[in-house]
Amino acid sequence: MRIEVDIASQRLRLFDHGRRLAEYRVSTAANGAGEVNGSGMTPRGRHRVRAKIGAGLPPGAVLSARRWTGEIWTPQLHARHPGRDWILSRILWLCGCERGRNRLGCVDSFRRYIYLHGTPYADQLGTPASKGCVRMSNEDIIELYERIAPGTEVDIND
Repeated sequence: MRIEVDIASQRLRLFDHGRRLAEYRVSTAANGAGEVNGSGMTPRGRHRVRAKIGAGLPPGAVLSARRWTGEIWTPQLHARHPGRDWILSRILWLCGCERGRNRLGCVDSFRRYIYLHGTPYADQLGTPASKGCVRMSNEDIIELYERIAPGTEVDIND
Protein backbone atom coordinates (compact mmCIF):
# COMPACT_ATOMS: atom_id res chain seq x y z
CA MET A 1 0.00 0.00 0.00
CA ARG A 2 1.06 3.56 -0.70
CA ILE A 3 -0.65 6.90 -0.07
CA GLU A 4 -0.23 9.95 -2.25
CA VAL A 5 -1.39 13.41 -1.11
CA ASP A 6 -1.66 15.96 -3.92
CA ILE A 7 -1.69 19.44 -2.42
CA ALA A 8 -2.63 21.13 -5.72
CA SER A 9 -5.80 19.06 -6.19
CA GLN A 10 -6.49 18.56 -2.45
CA ARG A 11 -6.82 14.81 -3.01
CA LEU A 12 -5.46 11.76 -1.25
CA ARG A 13 -5.09 8.56 -3.25
CA LEU A 14 -4.52 5.05 -1.92
CA PHE A 15 -2.60 2.63 -4.12
CA ASP A 16 -1.86 -1.08 -3.88
CA HIS A 17 0.97 -2.23 -6.17
CA GLY A 18 0.34 0.77 -8.44
CA ARG A 19 -3.42 0.23 -8.69
CA ARG A 20 -5.56 3.04 -7.28
CA LEU A 21 -7.96 1.67 -4.68
CA ALA A 22 -9.50 4.89 -3.38
CA GLU A 23 -9.46 8.66 -3.68
CA TYR A 24 -10.55 11.14 -1.01
CA ARG A 25 -11.00 14.90 -0.80
CA VAL A 26 -8.71 16.42 1.82
CA SER A 27 -7.73 19.77 3.26
CA THR A 28 -4.04 20.61 3.61
CA ALA A 29 -2.54 23.75 5.16
CA ALA A 30 -4.07 27.17 4.63
CA ASN A 31 -0.48 28.48 4.70
CA GLY A 32 0.54 26.24 1.78
CA ALA A 33 3.39 23.75 1.52
CA GLY A 34 6.53 23.95 3.65
CA GLU A 35 8.55 21.98 6.12
CA VAL A 36 9.76 24.36 8.85
CA ASN A 37 8.48 23.89 12.39
CA GLY A 38 6.00 26.61 13.36
CA SER A 39 5.16 27.48 9.74
CA GLY A 40 1.66 26.00 9.81
CA MET A 41 2.43 24.49 6.41
CA THR A 42 2.00 20.95 5.10
CA PRO A 43 5.38 19.21 4.68
CA ARG A 44 6.24 17.73 1.31
CA GLY A 45 8.18 14.66 0.35
CA ARG A 46 8.35 11.02 1.31
CA HIS A 47 6.87 10.04 4.69
CA ARG A 48 5.61 6.91 6.32
CA VAL A 49 2.87 6.22 8.85
CA ARG A 50 4.74 5.97 12.15
CA ALA A 51 1.70 5.32 14.36
CA LYS A 52 -2.01 4.63 14.10
CA ILE A 53 -4.10 6.08 16.93
CA GLY A 54 -7.79 5.72 17.71
CA ALA A 55 -8.67 2.10 16.92
CA GLY A 56 -12.26 1.36 17.87
CA LEU A 57 -13.20 4.92 18.81
CA PRO A 58 -16.59 6.17 17.66
CA PRO A 59 -16.79 8.52 14.67
CA GLY A 60 -16.29 12.09 15.86
CA ALA A 61 -14.24 11.08 18.92
CA VAL A 62 -12.19 14.13 20.00
CA LEU A 63 -8.45 13.50 20.27
CA SER A 64 -6.05 15.79 22.11
CA ALA A 65 -2.35 15.04 22.56
CA ARG A 66 -3.09 11.74 20.77
CA ARG A 67 -5.55 10.62 23.47
CA TRP A 68 -9.33 10.42 23.43
CA THR A 69 -10.78 13.17 25.61
CA GLY A 70 -13.97 11.14 26.14
CA GLU A 71 -15.86 13.69 24.04
CA ILE A 72 -17.71 13.23 20.77
CA TRP A 73 -17.77 16.29 18.51
CA THR A 74 -21.11 18.09 18.27
CA PRO A 75 -21.97 21.62 17.14
CA GLN A 76 -22.70 22.45 20.79
CA LEU A 77 -19.24 21.23 21.91
CA HIS A 78 -17.72 23.20 19.04
CA ALA A 79 -19.52 26.38 20.17
CA ARG A 80 -18.10 25.96 23.69
CA HIS A 81 -14.52 25.69 22.28
CA PRO A 82 -14.42 28.01 19.26
CA GLY A 83 -10.61 28.17 18.92
CA ARG A 84 -9.92 24.46 19.20
CA ASP A 85 -8.09 22.67 16.37
CA TRP A 86 -10.37 19.65 16.09
CA ILE A 87 -8.66 16.30 15.58
CA LEU A 88 -11.34 13.65 15.30
CA SER A 89 -11.91 9.90 14.92
CA ARG A 90 -8.42 8.60 13.99
CA ILE A 91 -4.82 9.76 13.65
CA LEU A 92 -2.22 8.49 11.20
CA TRP A 93 0.97 10.12 12.55
CA LEU A 94 3.56 10.79 9.87
CA CYS A 95 7.34 10.51 10.06
CA GLY A 96 9.51 12.13 7.39
CA CYS A 97 11.95 9.91 5.48
CA GLU A 98 14.15 12.58 3.89
CA ARG A 99 16.91 13.86 6.18
CA GLY A 100 17.08 17.67 6.02
CA ARG A 101 13.81 17.96 4.12
CA ASN A 102 11.19 16.48 6.46
CA ARG A 103 13.28 14.55 8.99
CA LEU A 104 15.41 15.87 11.86
CA GLY A 105 16.16 19.43 12.89
CA CYS A 106 13.62 22.20 12.31
CA VAL A 107 11.91 20.29 9.47
CA ASP A 108 10.98 17.07 11.29
CA SER A 109 7.39 16.09 10.38
CA PHE A 110 7.11 13.66 13.31
CA ARG A 111 8.17 16.28 15.86
CA ARG A 112 5.81 18.75 14.19
CA TYR A 113 2.94 16.32 14.91
CA ILE A 114 1.86 16.08 11.28
CA TYR A 115 -1.15 13.78 10.99
CA LEU A 116 -3.79 12.53 8.65
CA HIS A 117 -6.92 12.96 10.80
CA GLY A 118 -10.67 13.45 10.84
CA THR A 119 -12.28 16.88 10.91
CA PRO A 120 -15.71 18.40 11.52
CA TYR A 121 -15.04 20.84 8.66
CA ALA A 122 -16.30 18.65 5.82
CA ASP A 123 -17.37 21.77 3.92
CA GLN A 124 -13.68 22.82 3.73
CA LEU A 125 -12.47 19.56 2.19
CA GLY A 126 -11.07 20.26 -1.25
CA THR A 127 -9.57 23.59 -0.12
CA PRO A 128 -6.45 24.40 1.92
CA ALA A 129 -7.64 25.17 5.46
CA SER A 130 -5.63 23.15 8.02
CA LYS A 131 -2.78 24.20 10.30
CA GLY A 132 -0.36 21.79 8.59
CA CYS A 133 -2.00 18.39 8.88
CA VAL A 134 -4.04 16.60 6.22
CA ARG A 135 -7.71 16.70 7.21
CA MET A 136 -10.22 14.13 6.00
CA SER A 137 -13.89 13.45 6.62
CA ASN A 138 -14.42 11.22 9.64
CA GLU A 139 -15.83 8.45 7.47
CA ASP A 140 -12.87 8.60 5.10
CA ILE A 141 -10.15 8.61 7.79
CA ILE A 142 -11.79 5.63 9.49
CA GLU A 143 -11.92 3.74 6.18
CA LEU A 144 -8.28 4.61 5.35
CA TYR A 145 -7.16 3.71 8.88
CA GLU A 146 -8.64 0.23 8.51
CA ARG A 147 -6.97 -0.33 5.14
CA ILE A 148 -3.36 0.56 5.90
CA ALA A 149 -0.65 -0.60 8.29
CA PRO A 150 2.02 1.28 10.22
CA GLY A 151 4.96 1.87 7.90
CA THR A 152 2.77 2.65 4.87
CA GLU A 153 4.56 5.11 2.58
CA VAL A 154 2.95 8.56 2.22
CA ASP A 155 4.13 10.89 -0.56
CA ILE A 156 3.05 14.53 -0.21
CA ASN A 157 3.49 16.55 -3.38
CA ASP A 158 2.56 20.06 -4.38
